[in-house]
Amino acid sequence: MEPVQAAAAATGSSQVRAGYRRTAAALLAGGVLVLATACGPDSSNAGGSGGSSGGPAASSAASPKLSAAVLSVSPKDGTDDVAPSGAVKVSVADGKLTQVTLTDKDGNKVAGAVAADGSSWEPSGPLAVGMLYKVNAQAVDAAGLQSAVDSSFTTLTPARTVAVNDNVITGTTYGVGMIVSVNFSKDVTDKDDVLKGITFEASDGTQVKGHWFGSRRLDFRPEQYWAPGTNVKIHFRLAGTEVASGVYGPKDSDEAFTIGRSQISTVDAATDKMTVSRDGQVTQTIPITAGNDQNPSWNGTMTIEEKDRVTRMNSATVANVVGAEYDVPDVPHAMRLTDSGTYVHGNYWSSAFGVSNASHGCVGLQDAKGGDDNSAAGKFYNSSLIGDVVIIKNSKGKTVSGSNGLSGWTMPWSSW
Repeated sequence: MEPVQAAAAATGSSQVRAGYRRTAAALLAGGVLVLATACGPDSSNAGGSGGSSGGPAASSAASPKLSAAVLSVSPKDGTDDVAPSGAVKVSVADGKLTQVTLTDKDGNKVAGAVAADGSSWEPSGPLAVGMLYKVNAQAVDAAGLQSAVDSSFTTLTPARTVAVNDNVITGTTYGVGMIVSVNFSKDVTDKDDVLKGITFEASDGTQVKGHWFGSRRLDFRPEQYWAPGTNVKIHFRLAGTEVASGVYGPKDSDEAFTIGRSQISTVDAATDKMTVSRDGQVTQTIPITAGNDQNPSWNGTMTIEEKDRVTRMNSATVANVVGAEYDVPDVPHAMRLTDSGTYVHGNYWSSAFGVSNASHGCVGLQDAKGGDDNSAAGKFYNSSLIGDVVIIKNSKGKTVSGSNGLSGWTMPWSSW
């Protein structure tokens, strides 16, 4: 590319300052030749020597000044397979940047920051993979003369990407104990970069923190239960994030959900009762039956993570069940509390409610075969949201693990 000086901005590679000077000299010589041929001597000097007055005047008028500011873009113009993180930088020598614009093929601008001394610019985050980007950068030297450069490159198209899924359905209302659980289809090694790429925006300013359970699961919650009525947005910015060697995140996306009223239910396995509190006020005390001595219920703070009007429960799918096997194909009003198989559910085959603990670890409420919406189980089911809190205490069982379902509230904030 040839430089255009003064009124027009110079474009071209930053590595050819010497070439600029040689080109300027050529332009100078060419300018003199054109003026002498097309216009001849200045008319004010007619009859005089064209060489003595017209030559120097023409030379002065045709001599553009070159900006000392030399711009460079990394990667070089036309480069393919550029890494989406850490590979893009615009720099200037002998000048300061005045403007840098990086856009994708659709014209979307990429945020970035100029260094305090004005000598360089870098994007604020990773770029999308498999995308064409264009750069326009401008700078000025100490004399105010402008330089500019245009460049383009294409980011790599990864051979491997990771699928990212969570338990949120946009537009849904959840309980105050809602924990957002994000699952990855491949092991994540660059966990800090992934954490930076998933951010939460709560309408009341609530801060959210993430906790890794292994290398494929990342759960998020605030320090305390959500406040009722809070609107929450999740911003996934993982496009171009290398989650592991050669493995990149999917395209960027956003999700949103709302927190409903507060409902916190406390199961006391010693008294065989469940107390339901709505917005801080006790609204129900329900007779229940919890896990028996051989199969005690978990203790701890759990969250309703799934609701099914009817489900099948089979001892063959649950580990370490003691006693007779069971297979109930039509358990009504089932609300899952743990991945290991703990539910609050309707029970039509027992009469132990409020009397004794007779289940294999679940919390049973009186119901009818097929499910009766007017039963204790039916009413509780219909008043419950995914994300509602269920606390079990005074069971002979152990404390539930934070990774077992959405039970992260069992963990202290300092360990989260």
